[in-house]
Amino acid sequence: MQRLTLAAIGVWFGSGLAAQEQDPLSAIDWLSRSVAAPAIVAQPQPIDEPPVSETGAAPEVTTSALGEVSADNVGLLSPDITGLPRDLWTASEQDTLIPLIQALNVETLPAIQDLLMTLLLAEARPPAGADNRSLLFVARIDKLLDLGALEPAQAMIEAAGPESPHLYRRWFDISLLTGSEDRACEVLRSQPGLAPTDPARIFCLARNGDWRAAALTLNTSRLLGGVTEEELTLLSRFLDPELFEEAPAMGPPSRPSPLVFRMREAIGEDLPTATLPRAFAHADLRSTVAWRYQMQAAERLIRTGAVADNVLLGHYTRRRPAASGGVWDRAAAIQAFDGAIARQDAPTISATLPAAWEVAQFIHGEVAFARLYDQALAGTALDEEAAQLAYRIGLLGPDYEEVARSSNPATPSDQILQAIAIGTIEGLTGETRLQSAVLAGFTNSELPPPMATIIAENRTGEALLRTISLFEQGLAGDTAALTDALRILRHMGLDDTARRTALQALILDRAS
Repeated sequence: MQRLTLAAIGVWFGSGLAAQEQDPLSAIDWLSRSVAAPAIVAQPQPIDEPPVSETGAAPEVTTSALGEVSADNVGLLSPDITGLPRDLWTASEQDTLIPLIQALNVETLPAIQDLLMTLLLAEARPPAGADNRSLLFVARIDKLLDLGALEPAQAMIEAAGPESPHLYRRWFDISLLTGSEDRACEVLRSQPGLAPTDPARIFCLARNGDWRAAALTLNTSRLLGGVTEEELTLLSRFLDPELFEEAPAMGPPSRPSPLVFRMREAIGEDLPTATLPRAFAHADLRSTVAWRYQMQAAERLIRTGAVADNVLLGHYTRRRPAASGGVWDRAAAIQAFDGAIARQDAPTISATLPAAWEVAQFIHGEVAFARLYDQALAGTALDEEAAQLAYRIGLLGPDYEEVARSSNPATPSDQILQAIAIGTIEGLTGETRLQSAVLAGFTNSELPPPMATIIAENRTGEALLRTISLFEQGLAGDTAALTDALRILRHMGLDDTARRTALQALILDRAS
């Protein structure tokens, strides 16, 4: 049998654009089939549920037997970094938190994405009802995978230890997408019972160099019904590609998974990533992939913050565009603007900024663009139109308050933006429903009774998950929900998040 050298897949962290993307599969749909039951999937409990206790007293502590280890307390960000309490989840029921996490939309305003990412990565104690199955931890990992944030998901599992079937299953598939499958296969060599599927076991035998055992295992699995006909065909071609050189190409897979993706790539029948779940886009960031697909993958991943801003910029500026239209024109616009910034050529910056900003808007990368260029724009003498645009871009960056204090608003809308950025909105009235809803969120701290109860009971993480959901309702047109969400954030001491979210809601005016 012939030994194959599989191409390595690029990593995270740092286009399927809106017109190209279909509804993405959730992580639970595209991961390898597991030998363990998946995390529970349930409908979120309504916000007007009756209180779980009659008082605000501390909840009963859930205990487990010695030897049972839960990964729920694992996180990459300590309370000192997040500013969130270590008992973030403890007062809430696990069965409430998990469906709340599962239901959250990952394509939303960047400030909300940041808050969600912080919650997913936070180090905190397990919730009520947690046990050694670590179901909340699994839900957090799956949401990271929906975001396309592979590297932190991988780091979380490695911190918890992947030596349980439901965690190994995810670690194995992440490893396939990050090019680190040799480590996952090495673990499987010593603990074969962790294999989520027979195809995974056969793949790892081949990766470990035992091609004869891989072929024998495939034949045994075929006889015992451990593989489908589709899997049998793919594995046979993977193990002995020369035998099938004259065979027609396989059709589209009935169920894409990272393992199918990697084996299809190995036999020269690559799958396009544009219609696959977002996490697969990392494969197109490799230098061996056509430049066009590298740029489109970076555009797709920047929408959820799954790559760093410089990753997108690096792909846009890699070389001169080879054609025109679509992503080529977007690259040309960014290159023209970035070159003017590098030369500190104020007239050319003014001339090229509008087109570059249109690119940022098209890919929903406005905040990434602001983080890359806000300081350079702030120090440049621009013409009136470009200066007005640069002001709004600056309000989307990390120094939004400084930008607001040093500006002289030209319109009532800009005056509202300045007031929100500074935190003083007295005497202002909105000209639109959205502006009025945002201003109301900063003029009254009264909370809706259900949320007031949740916060009073120290169900902090649950309150923030529900607040994210309220923002989604607000962006979809429920302005009262948007007002409530801003009030809740401010009440919980997250004023910076509230202001950044408000500014993004008004400037981007993006419906969810």
